[in-house]
Amino acid sequence: MIPHIGTVRLEFVLFALTLVGVALFHTKTMWVALGGLLSVMIFKWIFIPDFSLFTHILGGHGYEGEWRTLVNLLGLLFGFAILAKHFEESNVPEILPKFLPGGYWGAVMLLFFVMFISSFLDNIAAAMIGGTIALVVFQGRVHLGYLAAIVAASNAGGAPSVVGDTTTTLMWIDGVSPMDVVHALPGSLGAFLVFGFIGAYQQHRYQAILSDVNPATRVDYGKLFIVFLILVLAIVTNWAMDFPAVGVWVAIFIGATFRKTPWSELKKAWQGTVFLLSLVLCASLMPVEQLPAASWVTALGLGFVSAVFDNIPLTKLCLVQGGYDWGMIAYTVGFGGSMIWFGSSAGVALSNQYPEAKNAFQYVKNGWHVTVAYLVGFALIMGVLGWQPHPPHKKILTANAIQMESGKR
Repeated sequence: MIPHIGTVRLEFVLFALTLVGVALFHTKTMWVALGGLLSVMIFKWIFIPDFSLFTHILGGHGYEGEWRTLVNLLGLLFGFAILAKHFEESNVPEILPKFLPGGYWGAVMLLFFVMFISSFLDNIAAAMIGGTIALVVFQGRVHLGYLAAIVAASNAGGAPSVVGDTTTTLMWIDGVSPMDVVHALPGSLGAFLVFGFIGAYQQHRYQAILSDVNPATRVDYGKLFIVFLILVLAIVTNWAMDFPAVGVWVAIFIGATFRKTPWSELKKAWQGTVFLLSLVLCASLMPVEQLPAASWVTALGLGFVSAVFDNIPLTKLCLVQGGYDWGMIAYTVGFGGSMIWFGSSAGVALSNQYPEAKNAFQYVKNGWHVTVAYLVGFALIMGVLGWQPHPPHKKILTANAIQMESGKR
């Protein structure tokens, strides 16, 4: 007999407690995630005798296993950390302020730039670059509402792109078409019309923009070429081999022949990578047959859940369950995390640069426009494209289904 708390299986309770721990203990997220994964595995070993972690990861008996997703995610997370550093060292972020207009519109354009670069850089990198530029052009005085807008811009830009957010990259690795994810675009643009203009207004009243660029700074086009090559080969190898991480690392090693590679970024990224891989694996162990049916109402609600819990495991649960409109999920789960600072990896990263953002009450109070923007963007997706659910993209048995049947016997 598999234990329940009320009508909820204990695995979900353990998973929820893990996510709560992540929200509460921000300096120990990797250990919380690993502890949650261990607790779920122990539960499986005790109450489902046939459970095999080895089989769950490597596959067998008619299902593929999780190894492809985990290996790809590992390679992409480390690879994108190097990509982001190459982009930073290209000097584009330092030169950008020269092209920003003064006054209110400069604040708007900076947010739009963050949203744009997040479409091809990881949203964490986009948020950090935006935060760094804001620190310079606003003389260190950045309004908390504008910080929330930077996080929102990074997540809005990443939602329609499979290389712009870890959640959409996870979808891509799992077999979702990049064109399906693009359906998030109306929501992202609609949301920007709210948080972009209101956040910029808050910032302009608090501290106007000041552009001061060193005229000696030059763009390193070699670094930019490496960024371009990484993205192109990731797309090519995903199409040809269903393995985008291979293309990323081939491009990185090619780039190493003519530019210094920032290998030190791997050391900085390893804890965050272990954290996300642990949550993804933990999510894959959930009995998705007991989740609410996929619908636009469920998708809308997941956005608010994503504001409190990390969006990576939520995305994984949706992928295992199947039957969602992936463009809508990319928007709701990706952008929804912007409503509270610890709801997305971009928010957590930016809060390390701006510690005042870690006051959840003040973040929500000053960044209220992000919640309004979320609802406006969702309404636009529904109005323009409607609910377009996709059939499960993997026609194979999942380990969970077999394990559930074993648990019933």
